Amino acid sequence: MSDTEQTSESQGTESDTGSPGVDGPGVVEAHGVGGGGPAGPQSDVPPAADGTTTELSPLDVVVVTGLSGAGKNSAGRVLEDLGFFVVDNLPPALLQPMVELGARGDLRRFAAVVDVRSRAFSSDLQESIRQLAEAGHRPRVVYVHARNEVLIRRYESVRREHPLQGSGRLIDGIDAERELLTGIAGEADLWVDTSDLNVHQLRATLESAFVEDGAPPKVVATVLSFGFKYGLPLDADLVVDARFLPNPHWIPELRPMTGRDAQVRDYVLGQQDAEAFLDRYTEVLRLLLPGYRREGKRYLTLAVGCTGGKHRSVAIAEEFARRLNGEGVPATARHRDLGRE
Repeated sequence: MSDTEQTSESQGTESDTGSPGVDGPGVVEAHGVGGGGPAGPQSDVPPAADGTTTELSPLDVVVVTGLSGAGKNSAGRVLEDLGFFVVDNLPPALLQPMVELGARGDLRRFAAVVDVRSRAFSSDLQESIRQLAEAGHRPRVVYVHARNEVLIRRYESVRREHPLQGSGRLIDGIDAERELLTGIAGEADLWVDTSDLNVHQLRATLESAFVEDGAPPKVVATVLSFGFKYGLPLDADLVVDARFLPNPHWIPELRPMTGRDAQVRDYVLGQQDAEAFLDRYTEVLRLLLPGYRREGKRYLTLAVGCTGGKHRSVAIAEEFARRLNGEGVPATARHRDLGRE
């Protein structure tokens, strides 16, 4: 496969957030699934308790390697969002021990970002991959690369040296690395040319290859009620104003209750236009959510406000969460200002 083979013809940008960019420093760093998982294979999850066998469960293993500056770390972050436990800048010699350690716990998808900082990089990595396959795991290699002029431009924009540059020129380091990677590049399962890709196109490319069970990752929604008199939530993606509905605060028997109580909920949802409002805004969410997913957004915060965040916003937020879950969108209702009065 040629070095200039591209996975997309769309022209990307080269800002920090718009292109895969230059990879980070050579520090081994582990990432839990979705940012909220265990701290690593050495977490509190105990090994399998079956003392009668030493057989380990096979793992899906993805090794991300390629040219420095081509976007290996960006690829690793995409895999993390797809449910892989990702280790950055892992020396090839530690690949098999890390996979075996993870197999003793509850890991089923493991990815490692591996680069040329190991002196015996190519032979070590190829041998580690062979050993993983012989042990029954399912290793796949992603080779991330870009054209020379693109790599030079990315390095110059961040003013960093290439890891193989030494006392020579930047292009010397790139050429040396490209030659060093020849062996593993020829054995790669997937080539990704990021020369003309932005981060969203890179994400789409990897999702199509590694999404589990053929289902794209879902957007997870938080529906957050709040009181306008306490200020807007800083993390809101969308803000809905429920103050067009009559305020239960002025109903003496409803005033001490909250939007979680059935009497208040029925009062709010039974108001004129409440049902139509919920129906139409749910239609808006049906339109937005697929676009969010295509753009790589995995978490959505829908903020619903009323005056004090006690009655109307709480009832509407709970109803939005119920409807979103009914649409197959994992949603949780949270109430920022409930109990604040």
